[in-house]
Amino acid sequence: MAISRLESAFPSGAPEGRVLVIGAGADASLAPLDPARSWVQQGNFPDHQALKAQGWQVAPHVEGDFDLALVFLPRAKPAARARITDAAARLAPGAALWIDGQKTDGVDSILKELRALAPVEEVHSKAHGKIFRLTVPAGDWLPPDWAARTAEAAPGFVTRPGVFSADGVDAGSALLARHLPERLPIRVVDLGAGWGWLSAQALARDGIEVLHLVEADHDALEAARRNVTDPRARFHWADARDFRLPEPVNGVIMNPPFHAGRSADPKLGAAFIAAAARLLTGAGRLWMVANRHLPYESVLAAHFARHEEIGGDTRFKVIEATGAGRGAAPAPRKRR
Repeated sequence: MAISRLESAFPSGAPEGRVLVIGAGADASLAPLDPARSWVQQGNFPDHQALKAQGWQVAPHVEGDFDLALVFLPRAKPAARARITDAAARLAPGAALWIDGQKTDGVDSILKELRALAPVEEVHSKAHGKIFRLTVPAGDWLPPDWAARTAEAAPGFVTRPGVFSADGVDAGSALLARHLPERLPIRVVDLGAGWGWLSAQALARDGIEVLHLVEADHDALEAARRNVTDPRARFHWADARDFRLPEPVNGVIMNPPFHAGRSADPKLGAAFIAAAARLLTGAGRLWMVANRHLPYESVLAAHFARHEEIGGDTRFKVIEATGAGRGAAPAPRKRR
């Protein structure tokens, strides 16, 4: 846990000066730091809201220069390097840059890379991870390809390091797009819209008058704004699990996540299904894709009158559901 490592890094209490924290999650204890002199950069909406409720100054992007920075490493190495580059750019030469990470998230690899680039003064190992401090050198000391850059994940679509499916179109989303009807309802929500590829495929069909893209990852949503320029699109930085609109919609499309960190968590997809049911009219329709092994059928039956598998392969299943809010006694049908 981060708390024990932060206590090792700051045994005398809060460091002096302005402190930048990048990537702290909702469960990260920042207790040694002073909330009045610390600014947290966090673009994941649920983490952002939780940190804000705890009294931290938090924003998706924090501006300004700082006296010290603390970076929490994500799983994706390009995103980890981008966070380090972002933090270093806000510090003067000689300032301390602290980096915290789990072994499973590659902290040892990052430490090895940084030892070759800057003086590493302290390393503390605890709770299956490390926190270490380096002194920021003068000049351009980090490799230029560490900086966050947009990349083309598909023709006409850009992504950012660390967003879901940053290297290309997700296979599940591609399968779902192939099974969407040629004409879609007037008002549609894309829950967990990512960088907007699935929404763009939906907007290419007839029928839609407004499409709401709902995404918790701020970087992914900013990429979606660039990728989806159709005036019918509306963008929402929000947690899809509790997203609401003033009026119900006629359709929901989604490729829900099923991992929390490295652990599979089917409850995430179940929460997306419940959210879809709340958003839809009784006659509205849900189209979703999921990994074939995930047990969503009972959840669908609890929230929809009818659901059926309309396509799939050995990895994924595409499901259509209707009758939101009515529950379902009938067994699901399969259509091949």
